[in-house]
Amino acid sequence: MKILLSGYGKMGKTIERIASNKKHEVVHKLNSTPTRPQLQEVDVVVDFSTPDAAFINAKTVIESIKPIVMGTTGWRSYYDNIEELVKQNNGKFLYAANFSIGVNLFFHLNQELAKLMHPYQGYKPYLQETHHTEKLDAPSGTAIHLAEELVDKKLVNNWKYPGKKANADELPVDAHRQEDVKGIHELSYESNIDSISIKHEAKTRDGFALGAVIAAEWLYQQQNTGVYTMQDVLQEPIKY
Repeated sequence: MKILLSGYGKMGKTIERIASNKKHEVVHKLNSTPTRPQLQEVDVVVDFSTPDAAFINAKTVIESIKPIVMGTTGWRSYYDNIEELVKQNNGKFLYAANFSIGVNLFFHLNQELAKLMHPYQGYKPYLQETHHTEKLDAPSGTAIHLAEELVDKKLVNNWKYPGKKANADELPVDAHRQEDVKGIHELSYESNIDSISIKHEAKTRDGFALGAVIAAEWLYQQQNTGVYTMQDVLQEPIKY
């Protein structure tokens, strides 16, 4: 599989290493929007660029009829536009707030715990995340996904960042930035007598990068066009 990496920072370099270990070829490594000629040389695009660049990158790739795996966060206001572009161009687009297999299991655990907690109004949920100081968006896309799952399960009416601005019916969400933190997400339920919490902590970037490469392999082989998520990829257990 021939890959174009859009966004060649720390994450892009980790993806390159893992893709090469899996015998894929990284043909282009860019910190700018790919050109049509560059796109014609590859099978799939993996984008870990910046929130400002993500939409125009995706638009260019989709209109060039190439599949794209989007790992950049902070662009979700354009989601409807992406869906329309995919439909118009018979494209293939896969987005995940987080490509780590462990985090996607954590998403499932979050949903199941929300179901269990729903009848117990004495517990109030609180979400916090910590990332490295170079992360551009806050809260993280993973935190937003976790928060929106609780809204979907009607555990809260909405979520609010920063948490101190939250009303009683909203989920408080806080973000912290520290040197060399790969990613920590913790959701807690607090009552007057005890607390319950679930937590995911990334030890390296390898989990995110491996998941992105697995997603690219899956999307490239996918026969049907459309917009996909990591949950589609994980319909069957993955060994890694």
